[in-house]
Amino acid sequence: MTFKEGVDAACTRVEGLLDIGGTRKDVALLAISAVALVASFASGGALPVDPAWVAIILCGIPIVCGAVIGLVTEFDIKADVLVSIALIASVAVGEYFAAGEVALIMQLGGLLEELTAARARAGIERLVEMTPATARLVEAGGVHEVEASAVHVGDVVRVLPGETIPVDGEVVSGSTSVDEAVVTGEPLPKDKGAGDAVSAGTVNRHGAVDVRATRAGDDGTIARMARLVASADAGKARIVHLADRWATWVVIVALVAAAGTFAFTGEVLRAVTVLVVFCPCAFVLATPAAIAAGIGNATRHGCLVREGDALERLAQAQVVAFDKTGTLTEGRPSVSAVEPLPGSVIGHEELFSLVASAESLSEHPLGEAVVEAAKVEGVAMDEPASFSMRPGLGVVASVAGHEVAVGNAPLVESLGLDADPWICDGLSAQVAQGATVSYVAVDGEPAGYVVLADTVRPEAAGVVSSIRSLGLGAAMLTGDAEAAARSVGSALCIADVVAGCLPEDKLAWVERSEEEGRKVAMVGDGVNDAPTLARAYCGIAMGGVGSDIAMEAADITVVGGGLVELPHLFALSRKMMRKIRANLAFSMTLNLVAIALAIAAVLDPVTGALVHNCGSVFVVVNSALLLRWEGR
Repeated sequence: MTFKEGVDAACTRVEGLLDIGGTRKDVALLAISAVALVASFASGGALPVDPAWVAIILCGIPIVCGAVIGLVTEFDIKADVLVSIALIASVAVGEYFAAGEVALIMQLGGLLEELTAARARAGIERLVEMTPATARLVEAGGVHEVEASAVHVGDVVRVLPGETIPVDGEVVSGSTSVDEAVVTGEPLPKDKGAGDAVSAGTVNRHGAVDVRATRAGDDGTIARMARLVASADAGKARIVHLADRWATWVVIVALVAAAGTFAFTGEVLRAVTVLVVFCPCAFVLATPAAIAAGIGNATRHGCLVREGDALERLAQAQVVAFDKTGTLTEGRPSVSAVEPLPGSVIGHEELFSLVASAESLSEHPLGEAVVEAAKVEGVAMDEPASFSMRPGLGVVASVAGHEVAVGNAPLVESLGLDADPWICDGLSAQVAQGATVSYVAVDGEPAGYVVLADTVRPEAAGVVSSIRSLGLGAAMLTGDAEAAARSVGSALCIADVVAGCLPEDKLAWVERSEEEGRKVAMVGDGVNDAPTLARAYCGIAMGGVGSDIAMEAADITVVGGGLVELPHLFALSRKMMRKIRANLAFSMTLNLVAIALAIAAVLDPVTGALVHNCGSVFVVVNSALLLRWEGR
C-alpha cells in the first residue's frame, strides 16, 4: 500500500468509526457538539478533560481528514487546509474551546447550506413522488396489481378515476379527462380518448381507461424529471469553488501573517488568533448557498435547473433567441377567419356550417381546427351524407344537399375550377402574413375561404417586453416561411427574425453570435431545437409532453407557468449573482477587520472564532432569503 492510499484509508476508517462519512451535517451531531462547547465554557477549564474535545472530534476530524486527503492524495490545497491549520494550532496552544468553536460553526454553516439545497430540490422531488408505486396490469387472465417498475413497453394498464397514471402511454380504450398540470402546467384537464397520449404522474379525473405503455421505468416522464433532481447540485457552478482556487494564496498569506505577528510580538496566542480569523468559512459558503437558494426559487416557479452553473450563465446572457412554433405561438392551427367571396349568395354563418360539417369526419389537423372552432362558436353541424378524403388535397362531402369541397389550390385545380374568383385583397393579405388558406367550393362554384394560422400566445408580447426591459436583446429563429415569421415578429416587436431555419441553421446562428461576443440564451420546445439548446450559452426548454429531447439538451426546463416565468428567471439569475458578490465582499471585509483586531490583540482565539464564523451563518441566512424573492 502506498503512502497516499494509507492516508486515504486511515481517514476513511476514522470517519467510519465516528459514523460521520455520510452524516457530517447531521443535526444530532451538531447538537451534541454544541452542548459540549457550552459545558466547556461553563466549566472554565475546571474539568479534568475539556468537553470541547467532543466538538473537536465530531466536527473537526472530518474537516482535517478532507484536507489531508485532498492535500496528500490529490496535491490540492483547498480552503479546508487553512481551517485544519487553525484547528491544529488552537489545540497545540491549549485553546480547545476555540478549536471546537471553529469546527462547530463551519459544520453549522454546511448544515444550513445543505438545508437550503434540500429546499431547492424539494419541489422536483415532489414530482417524482407523484408517480404511483403500483399499476393495474391488464392480462389475458384478468387485471393484476403489480409494481409500477414491472410494467414494460407494450403492456396495457388500467387506470381508475382519481388515480395517477403510472406510465407514459397511449389510451387504447375508454375516455376521460386528465389533469396534466404536473407536467405541462396547464390548469384545465384535457379530454383523452382512444389514441391520445398520456404521461406518467398525471391524474385521471373521470372515466376508467386502458393505457398501452410506450415508455416505462427510467424512460418515463417523471423518471426524466428525477434525473434533473440528481443534477440540481449547486456545487457544479464554476464560481462555487472560487475560495478553493484561491486557497493556495490564502494559506500562504495566513501563514506569513501569523509568522509576522509572532515575530513582532513574540506571542503565540496572537499568531494562532490570526490563523483562526483567517479561516475562509464565510467565503467558502457565500457562493454555493446563494446558488442553492436560487435553484430553490426557480423550482417554486416551475423552472427545473439542472445545475447552478446554468443560473450563473443565464445572468451573463445578452440576447434571448426564441423558437417560434410552440414557444411564442400555440403550436397548433386555429381558425382566424371564415369568409364568403364577394358576391357569393352564401353568407358567413352558412358557409362556416357547411365547412365544419364537411370537415367533421376529417382527421387532418386543419380539419380538426375548423371543427373545434365551430364548436366554440356554436355553429350548427350536420352529419355528411357522403365523405371523401383526398390525401394531400382536402375533403369533398355531401352536406344538407350541397356538394362541399374544402382544400388547397391543387384541389381546386383537380375539380376543374378557375382559381381567379379567390383572388381578392382580403385573401392576399392573409397569404402575405404566412397564414394557411383552405379554399371552399359549394356545388361546383367558388364560395369562400378559411384562414388558419398558428396564433401568438397571449402572454408572449408581455414576456418579450419584460425581457427587453432587463436590457436583453431578442431574436426569433424558426423553420417557418419568411411571411409567417415576419408576421409573428412584427406582432411581438422582434426585429431580428431568421426564417426557414433547419436545426443546423439555428446552431450556426448561435455560434456566429457568440463569435461576435454576444452570449445567447436559447428558448425552445421541440426536437429541432435540441442542438441549439445544448450549444447556446444557456438553453431553456419549454417542457411538456413530447419535448423530452429538448429538456434533456437544455440547462433549464420550464414545466409550470410557461413563458410568463421567463422574466422572473432572468431577473432571478441576476439577483443571485448580486447576492454572491455581496456575500463575497462581506466575508472578505470581515476577514480583514478580524485580522487587524487579532494582530492588535483585541481578539483572542475564542472571540475571533465567534466573530469570524458568525459571518458564515450570516451569508448563508442572507442567501436563503433568495428562496422567497419575487422581485423583477
